[in-house]
Formats: sequence, C-alpha cells, structure tokens
Amino acid sequence: MDRRRFLLTSLAGVLALPRKVGAQSGRIWRIGYLSLVSGTLAQYRPWTAAFRDGLRGLGYVEGENLVIAQRYATGHVERLRDLAAGLVRLKVDVLVAAPAGSALAAKRVTRTVPIVFMGEPDPVGTGIVASLAHPGGNVTGLADAHADLLPKRLELLNQIVPSASRIGVLWNPSNASTANQVKALQAAAPALGLTIVPVEVRRAGRSDLDRAFATLEKEHAGGLLVISEPTLGNQRALIAELSIAHRLPASGTHSGWAEGGLLMSYGTDFVELFRRGATLVDKILKGAKPADLPVEQPTKFELVINVKTARSLGLTIRPSLLGRADQLIQ
Repeated sequence: MDRRRFLLTSLAGVLALPRKVGAQSGRIWRIGYLSLVSGTLAQYRPWTAAFRDGLRGLGYVEGENLVIAQRYATGHVERLRDLAAGLVRLKVDVLVAAPAGSALAAKRVTRTVPIVFMGEPDPVGTGIVASLAHPGGNVTGLADAHADLLPKRLELLNQIVPSASRIGVLWNPSNASTANQVKALQAAAPALGLTIVPVEVRRAGRSDLDRAFATLEKEHAGGLLVISEPTLGNQRALIAELSIAHRLPASGTHSGWAEGGLLMSYGTDFVELFRRGATLVDKILKGAKPADLPVEQPTKFELVINVKTARSLGLTIRPSLLGRADQLIQ
C-alpha cells in the first residue's frame, strides 16, 4: 500500500471512530417495567406509548442510551413477585410498576432499587408509601384518583339510570388496591339512596364472569361499576358484552372501558399520567431520591359516554349530560 493510500485509509478510520466509541462509552440506562396487565392489551398501548414519548422528549432513546426490560403478569397477581425479582437481578436503574397492582410486589422484592409507580389508586392505604407528601423509602410515583372519583362515578351512573336502586360492583380481592375502593362506594351510596352489591371476580375467565353476572341478576342489580384493575381489564370486551346481554348499564374507571363497550367511564386521563411518569423517572436517573419526590396526583379527568351502547340498552341520555362529556362514542 502506498503512503497516500495508507494515510487516506487511516484518516477514514479516525473520522468514523468517534461515533462508534461515543455510542459504546456513553451511559446506557436500564429501566425495568413491571405490569400486571398483558402487554398486548389494546387499551394499554397508548399509555406505554405516551411513557416512551415522554422519555424520548427528555433525551432517552431506546437502542441508543436506553434499554427497557418489560415483564407482564397478564392478570396473574401471583407472578408479580418473581417477575419483579428478575428485573432486580438485571440491575435496572429504575423499576417502573404500572398500572395499579404491581408496585407492592416490586417493593416487597427490593428496598434499594428506585421504584416509580403509575396509576395506583391508594398508595398510602396499601402501604406502598408512607404518605403522598413524604413517600419515604425507595418508592414514589403517580397516584390515580380512583377512590376520590368513586362517588362521582356513582352519581353519574345514577343520573343515567335513576330507577336503579341497587348497583353491582365487580372487583378483584386478590389486588390489594381494590378493597378500599369498595368501602368508598359503600360509604357514598346511602346519600344517593343506593345499595352496593359487591361481586368478587378473582380470575376473570369466561366461566368466572358468567357466574358474576348471574349473581348480579339474582341480586337485582340495576347498574354496574367495574373497579378497574388489570385482571378485569384483560377481559374488558367480555365484560362489555355481558353487561349488554344482561341489560346492565355499566361504568368503568377510564376511557378504555367506554371505548371497549361499557356505557360510560369517568376517570383519570391515563395517557397524560403515563407521559408525566417519564418526568419522575428522569429526575431519579439524574440523582433524585424517591423518598424526596412527593407522589403526584392527576389533574385531568375525562367523562366518556358510549352512545352506541346506550342505544343497545334502550337508554336515552339527557342532552345536558351528553354535553358534559369529553368524548362521545357513536
């Protein structure tokens, strides 16, 4: 090789080097993502997309300086602990637990890895944090306002079906985040002249839900509230189908339920909440301690009414209520 060719070849190698070395020597952040839901659940995808968008906006790009290790329990609470332990063994920088039901399992596995939860309805009552203002330990996150919004959901359902005096509640006692919500509904019902009929659903298979709806019919429930949690969320379409088949006006806790066929939903804007979650993760990756980051609460809520389902149920909804809706599904 002549000297000129050698110099040109060497120069080309030097020019190419910084990009390669920079990519390899820069910090690669590792986020563990633990969820009780299924990763293929349609209503869940916009939330995780918003979380990733939020991270990108803050400079974290998968494949460049970020790796997200995902573990999904697909509605099986008993799997969470092992999945969380596996993520801890990967030496993740932050463990994200979302939505409701997975943070407690993560906390039981590690007291050192920072944990950020998203969408927990009662993080204090379930023992995930000491208080909202001073979470303590290695956990902080974004709460959902399920418990605070339950009386409003009950009131809205009562406005649509004022003839119903008994309201069924589907809930999963295996999920620690749900029991206090049932109590909140029972406390709010008398002021509206209503009686709450709780019906447990632990596994949410077809036979489990058939039995649950048979119980609701036997108990003469005139309306239904679904306490949202991943086991039930995985069966959103089936719950909607059965509620229509049993002529039972049903309300869910976020827009995904109304989009999936329930009559209505009122609750937190989870797309916005998950996007905000990226900001908390960023603060921790930059050195903040979870104990010093107050738990954030949602500020944006949505009322969604499925007009198509209302027609299927033979219901006429007052124009004034339709006018209050953030979204009407035709």
